[in-house]
Amino acid sequence: MPTLGFIGLGNMGGPMAHNLAAAGHEVVCFDAAGTEALAPPGAPTAGSATEVAQKARIVFLCLPDGPVVLQVVREMADCPDRAVEIVVDSTTAGMPDARAAYDVLAEAGIRYADAPVSGGTKGSKAGTLAMMVAAPDDLYAEIEPYIRPMAANARHVGTEPGQGMAMKLLNNFLSATAMAATSEAVAFGVSQGLDMMTILETVNVSTGRNTATEDKFPNRIATGAFDAGFATKLMAKDLRLYEASVTATGSPRRLAGQLREIWDGLEAARPDSDFTEIYQHVRDGQ
Repeated sequence: MPTLGFIGLGNMGGPMAHNLAAAGHEVVCFDAAGTEALAPPGAPTAGSATEVAQKARIVFLCLPDGPVVLQVVREMADCPDRAVEIVVDSTTAGMPDARAAYDVLAEAGIRYADAPVSGGTKGSKAGTLAMMVAAPDDLYAEIEPYIRPMAANARHVGTEPGQGMAMKLLNNFLSATAMAATSEAVAFGVSQGLDMMTILETVNVSTGRNTATEDKFPNRIATGAFDAGFATKLMAKDLRLYEASVTATGSPRRLAGQLREIWDGLEAARPDSDFTEIYQHVRDGQ
């Protein structure tokens, strides 16, 4: 089996790297915030992205945003004596960022797949993430065995760079819509004397059922935990990327701006919040 690399060991990337190592792969890890404390037990560590590129044939990225990805892939492309041949990018970034990363790596003879993920920290730890992979058919076939320990719900969504990012952005637009709309609906019901759990139980056997009513509200909001593990600032970022993407492509955007304003408002009011706090934000009219 080839040596794998993993750059970015945060809330999502850290468990993903752990699952790769637990599946029996050698995973060379690096995180700019400090690798030793975040890497899987016993996994080899590197002091830079360049060092990962020198040791690993397939490198996975899970980084904060597109500009950071571009910085890292340029370092790998310029790396002397590099071993890396394939980069799989699980960062949520814009389509232009993915295409730019593809161009940088292609010029260096390195293949690229954009492969953002969905499922939160719970899915990351359990290895049940949805991974939305855009790659040529032969590249997807080659990387799929290494994806499965991290993402049991991986899907090959396209062959062109940026298509994985498009799938992730539209998914998060729908997720954000469900959360905001459910918050407004539940707040209305509670104001009329209905019990929150009664609302959710009824909606979940009716046509209003969605991921917010099935999971986030009963498990994270009704309990008062507000601990889904996905930051408001990340959802707001993704909605800004979505709005920019639909605007650039001329796609319909009647809801994009309104939704982005709601989540920008929550980020401004509660900058360090979990995204489930959207309910309090909508309920209180902030």
